[in-house]
Amino acid sequence: IIVDSLGAGEKVELRNFGIFKVKTRRGRMGRNPRTGDGVSIPDKKVVSFKAGMKMKLDVESPEA
Repeated sequence: IIVDSLGAGEKVELRNFGIFKVKTRRGRMGRNPRTGDGVSIPDKKVVSFKAGMKMKLDVESPEA
């Protein structure tokens, strides 16, 4: 369900855990390390994750 939702461009929020959403990484000019030639890298969609507040607090102080 999460993968299908992200594929449809929706954000998925799991309370006290975090938020998954799809962002677009801008295209750029890269370089082929073997030949040194410039290579155009197109825009790309990537999944990003932002930890929820409870998760952040529990990771910082696991005794709680």
